[in-house]
Amino acid sequence: MSFEHKGRSLNKVAVIGSGQIGPDIALYFTKVLAPFGVQTVVVDVSEEALTKGRAKLEKKIAKGVETGAFKEAQQTQMLAAVDFTSDYEQVRGADFVLEAATEDRDLKRRIFAQIEDLVSSDAILASNSSHLEPEAIFEEAKHPERAAVIHYFFPAERNLIVEVVPGMATSPQVADWLMSFYEQIGKVPLAVNSRYGYALDPIFEGLFQACALIAESGLATSKQIDAVAQSALGMTVGSFTAMNLTGGNPITCVGLDNYTSKINKWFATPQSLKDRVASGEAWEVPARGEKVEVAPELREKLTRMLRGAYFGLCGEIIDAGLISVGDFNLGLQMALDMKPAFSFMNELGVKESLALVEEYAASQSHFPLPKCIKDQAASGQDFVIPNILRRDQGDVAVLTIRRPRVLNALDQSVFDELEDLFAAVEADPKIQAAVLTGFGKKAFVSGADVGFLAKIENQEQGEATAAGSQRVLNIIEDMSKPVICAMNGLAFGGGNELAMACTQRIAKKGLRVLAAQPEPNLGIIPGAGGSQRLPRIIGLEAAAELLRTGKPISSARALELGLISEEVEGDVVDRAIEIARNIAGGVVERPSILREPMTGLPESLPHTDIGHLSRKVDEIMCKAILAGAAMDLRSGIVHEAKCFGEVCATEDMRIGVQNFLQNGPRSKAEFKHQ
Repeated sequence: MSFEHKGRSLNKVAVIGSGQIGPDIALYFTKVLAPFGVQTVVVDVSEEALTKGRAKLEKKIAKGVETGAFKEAQQTQMLAAVDFTSDYEQVRGADFVLEAATEDRDLKRRIFAQIEDLVSSDAILASNSSHLEPEAIFEEAKHPERAAVIHYFFPAERNLIVEVVPGMATSPQVADWLMSFYEQIGKVPLAVNSRYGYALDPIFEGLFQACALIAESGLATSKQIDAVAQSALGMTVGSFTAMNLTGGNPITCVGLDNYTSKINKWFATPQSLKDRVASGEAWEVPARGEKVEVAPELREKLTRMLRGAYFGLCGEIIDAGLISVGDFNLGLQMALDMKPAFSFMNELGVKESLALVEEYAASQSHFPLPKCIKDQAASGQDFVIPNILRRDQGDVAVLTIRRPRVLNALDQSVFDELEDLFAAVEADPKIQAAVLTGFGKKAFVSGADVGFLAKIENQEQGEATAAGSQRVLNIIEDMSKPVICAMNGLAFGGGNELAMACTQRIAKKGLRVLAAQPEPNLGIIPGAGGSQRLPRIIGLEAAAELLRTGKPISSARALELGLISEEVEGDVVDRAIEIARNIAGGVVERPSILREPMTGLPESLPHTDIGHLSRKVDEIMCKAILAGAAMDLRSGIVHEAKCFGEVCATEDMRIGVQNFLQNGPRSKAEFKHQ
């Protein structure tokens, strides 16, 4: 067995370094790769580090079993697939080597010189550096074209973000493979151009510098600054607390001084940080649950200073061309666990945000005043932060919905982007077909944002909400160019409705859970055409059961019913591109959905055991299904919107939505059937 991806096979991976982060990286590798028979080897010259690293890994896996994250059989498999050794010879034959040693350029170079003699010339080499440019690390490498930096974030086994930083010599094929590989194993890779510190650490460390300078000035204590930072920037913990948790003082001390010459002269290591490194003392920070007193005037002043520093630092990264705004926003939110800067500036107003940066810059020598923020403020428009990525593969446009924090769930902004992107695809003479997919391996689209349902106050609003979603899906269905849905993972609710609006659907093979219309659990019915398209695709009886019970089906069952046309063993997007070209080129006939009224309809739907679900909602669901099936498709979809509005006037809709928001999707609502 091996892990096969995009023309490469992984049989063995090696992690060099069993210090703070190496065992966590190895833990993630063994979790995702052990089921494929891939061996993970952790190498370190220190037996003490190996012993501690193994103990750390075993403890975390055992904790995972306790919490239900891992099953005991999975624990056994993971532990059997990872080795800790001081023998570099065990690296021989590895297909992928990730160095996670101390942040020392010469040490890293020596490690890779040794590694290159043990692996094949096409094995991928990566460094988990936090600052060093790949050019500096791999300058003496025999094959720098297969090497890059992969920057993990604390804690590496749980923080999904990785910065993928190719060097000048890295081949585009290797860079693309790394991005795809990390997405496939469940991480969220961000493409970052090479510069010392990359995209995210200058924010983490630069914001810390801003906080340290405030503390050194005597304006506020480290405790007060951390407390204000949490509310001012949406941070889970403040900068001083984060530094204590990550043990980042020594690395940051070096990094900030190097930023002085490599980024700009504002950066410099504060004296207080140098003192802490020398003494080994932790920063004084708020205890868990401690309420820190900050006078209102001081809180306002600190808030303005911290936001000005944060926005200015982030704008400099964009001005430097290191990363896209969308990727950067995602990284700030997921890696650094704080309000993403560019959507935050949109929320506050870009002009007001610029004023905060100008105010902070006026008090700081050499602090950047980013052109991107000035230009955006002058335009009077918000920053554009895409949820859907478009990349053209020749004559096929591939659209990827990317909202990993919510498993690609739909909200109004996604519907708006879908409308704009498909209009652009339709008008583009170079494009003959499109593929629609989701980011990652868990979900195509996990459903629609439930939050907006809670805002629906009456029947009219409910009907209008459904009609708005339907309009966008009708546009996709009416495209003159074929649209193939590559279902990379589960499609629930609005996700399945979106898939059904496409010309054809294919799915990754072996998914135990692929599709469901779980709306009855929330006390609602589908509102984006699901009650009309599903019967026309898989037949009335099978569709009615799925729609009324909300039960999910596997990819195998979806194929059997005809919801999808194919289960794909390899890359589902590559196969979708092939199908799209075949349809566009007339090689195969274009599938079409029945648009006329369905025939041979029964007077009523057969009895279905709906368990605890609302009988009132089920009554409206049956009306939507059966009466809609007797109409042409477009009229049926309009009928569904009216039924959706009717459901929004029920008490059970309120009960179902509130139960979901308060207790989660697994909690059964106590419906009153009215």
